[in-house]
Amino acid sequence: MIILVLNCGSSSLKYQLLDMRSAQDYTLMKKGLVERIGEAEVPDHAAGIKLVLDALVNPEEGVIDSLDRIDAVGHRVAHGGEFFDRSVRVTPDVMDKIARCCELAPLHNPANLMGIQAVEKLMPGKPQVAVFDTSFHQTMPDYAYMYALPYRFYEKYRLRRYGFHGTSHKYVAEKACKFVGMDIRKSRIITCHLGNGSSITAIRNGESIDTSMGFTPVEGVVMGTRVGNLDVGAVTFIQEKENLDFAQANALLNKKSGLLGISGVSADNRDIEAAAKTGNERAILARKMLAYSIKKYVGAYAAVLGGVDLIVFTGGIGENAWPVREQVCEGLEFLGVDFDPQVNQVRGKDVLISRPGSKVKVVAVTTNEELVIATDTMNIVNNK
Repeated sequence: MIILVLNCGSSSLKYQLLDMRSAQDYTLMKKGLVERIGEAEVPDHAAGIKLVLDALVNPEEGVIDSLDRIDAVGHRVAHGGEFFDRSVRVTPDVMDKIARCCELAPLHNPANLMGIQAVEKLMPGKPQVAVFDTSFHQTMPDYAYMYALPYRFYEKYRLRRYGFHGTSHKYVAEKACKFVGMDIRKSRIITCHLGNGSSITAIRNGESIDTSMGFTPVEGVVMGTRVGNLDVGAVTFIQEKENLDFAQANALLNKKSGLLGISGVSADNRDIEAAAKTGNERAILARKMLAYSIKKYVGAYAAVLGGVDLIVFTGGIGENAWPVREQVCEGLEFLGVDFDPQVNQVRGKDVLISRPGSKVKVVAVTTNEELVIATDTMNIVNNK
């Protein structure tokens, strides 16, 4: 079954074409990226998707001879609100609900919806499936997802913690359990998806019970440009002192804070690492703050889960930045972690980084959100 996976951002479009025989047996036929959507050469997402489809059937560089070879299209959708606790086949009702979630994810959901509409126009009748970043976290109990604001804000605006990166958290939890020979249905797992955006999730018996990102992706650990957890009083203080309007305050918290704001060097952890090695004190501080914020969530979620059996690192930082993994795991012996710093010194590989006798297993595994989207699409179209 040939499936096209689309990930439409506000001004970019990532795609993969996969020949899916099963979730374990597949071939990546082609992948790519369309950037600067909204500019003259690519005025909108429909034009971007048209470029992708043309590339797939290009006589010289394409991989299929006709668009009819594509059996279905799977879309990453950022926000499903409380409507969706799993991936679904796209219908007019599903599109309406995605549109109603646009105010919850104004940068992403409109683009995701435009991607679906573009495929509908360019490939009429082609089955489409929506896979939501938020759906995995819909198993969180109300006492975990509610904020202690007046309840009417939840009733009126559905203001609550939703969590993100759900596709990745679900995938790496299952992958890591298979890797170490653990039954996910009988396990307490903490997954750490660490990249420019980062989130930590507590998973009990295969279900998310808490996660660090909240109503928006700005809550949680220190990130590339996002501030993470912050006393809201500090925001109102800065707004008053700096005379910031809403848009300026939002940009400050989302685009100018985090590793970039602390280090003054970069939002990229690789640049932070390099600067720290030269003795840059602010880069060293940024590294310490990143690891410390992750470690606090690991400790909190171990308490929430009543112990932990498996800790998983993934994402650009989690898979590659072994010094961050080491900093996070230092001092976790009280939880039952027997960490192996020598084995840990690898990048971009699936590896067990705890010693054989460790009560808590610690692994780094590569994530593959596109494969999850393709697998869900295959199963839903085949009515599995």
